[in-house]
Amino acid sequence: MWIFGYGSLIWNPSFPYQDRRLARLDNWVRRFWQGSTDHRGVPGHPGRVVTLISELAGNCWGVAYKCDESGIQQVIEKLDLREKGGYHRESVKLNFIDGSTIEGVVYVAGPDNPDYLGSADEADIVTQILSAQGPSGSNRDYLRNLANSLRSLGVTDPHVFSIESMIQSEINDE
Repeated sequence: MWIFGYGSLIWNPSFPYQDRRLARLDNWVRRFWQGSTDHRGVPGHPGRVVTLISELAGNCWGVAYKCDESGIQQVIEKLDLREKGGYHRESVKLNFIDGSTIEGVVYVAGPDNPDYLGSADEADIVTQILSAQGPSGSNRDYLRNLANSLRSLGVTDPHVFSIESMIQSEINDE
């Protein structure tokens, strides 16, 4: 079984895997539209973390992890608990650099969950990220880890990098 990571799973999978490969999901984009009250924020003051949004002609690069079939049930149980804040599993087609494809699983938080924040002006997203802190650390660290991980993979994500740039400007102005 393959699991696709596009947010914190890129730098912190926290489960055993047999293989790790750069992969792409077609017709999806990564957006800071999901609230986090259990990792990067708290109830009443959520952080913003990424989810996938369906967008024709969009694509989202991330990391696909191949898990050993004998341990997949434990991996799924662990991820279901980790992603309990509004995410659900979906089957997707993973596209690899060599042109091959395979079915995989991804966790997506849609508008039908109570922590979904939806679209917002990037300046408002920046303000929220700058002030949010939760049990897993600051929302700012989440953004920094995501942006650095994408760069290390050779991936460009205009949404993530724009928010990172705006936050850096805010920090430099302080």
